[in-house]
Amino acid sequence: MDPARTAVVTRHGSRERTVREPGVERYWSRFALSYNQDGEYVVGRAILNLIADHLAAEASWGEAIEFGCGTGYFTQAVAPKATHVLATDLSDEMLTVARKELRPFPNVTVQKADCTASGFPDARFDCVLVANLLHVLAEPERCLAESHRILRDGGILVAVDLTSFGMKTCDMVRLGLRYLRCWGLPPRQGQDAMAPDDLAGLARRAGFNVETVDLLEAGSNALYMRGVKCAKQPST
Repeated sequence: MDPARTAVVTRHGSRERTVREPGVERYWSRFALSYNQDGEYVVGRAILNLIADHLAAEASWGEAIEFGCGTGYFTQAVAPKATHVLATDLSDEMLTVARKELRPFPNVTVQKADCTASGFPDARFDCVLVANLLHVLAEPERCLAESHRILRDGGILVAVDLTSFGMKTCDMVRLGLRYLRCWGLPPRQGQDAMAPDDLAGLARRAGFNVETVDLLEAGSNALYMRGVKCAKQPST
């Protein structure tokens, strides 16, 4: 699920949460019909546009898969430079909205799939996009391991996560209040304030060569990471 799953850090008062509630998909599914406009209100259209601009600036997506596509908000930025995009999520309600939003893109297929056990063959895709998903997972390394498995050698992982890292306390408080107005108390989440080193470390441990990790700032903050699956060296 995509754009605004950032933490209400003022409520939790802690950087990390290691338990993921079993009802997290149900929690977000309730807001599927209004999710895009709610997300723009909570985190701001500026940061969402900045993320979309970065996605659209990638040279090519080739055969791509997106984990946590939600309503297809960011899929629309990827599709014009992709041969094909498989947009996946666990929420049936989100996928229903995504199918409607993504009708103008004949090269996009919307499908239900688990980011930790997708069932796709090894080395199937050129690119994997994981947008605003890792920070809500109790074990984000499982999603990254699955991404690594289904990528071809030299394939690209793009991971984007909204974060409170680097934000002023007053801005976090305002964001938290907007969140509460729209969605109420959040489910327990994986990590509220993921730092660039946190995201890079997760990717490296999954076997990726991290090329860049940028902190995007536009009212709210987001991390934008690009990693490459290194080709296996032949045994001697």
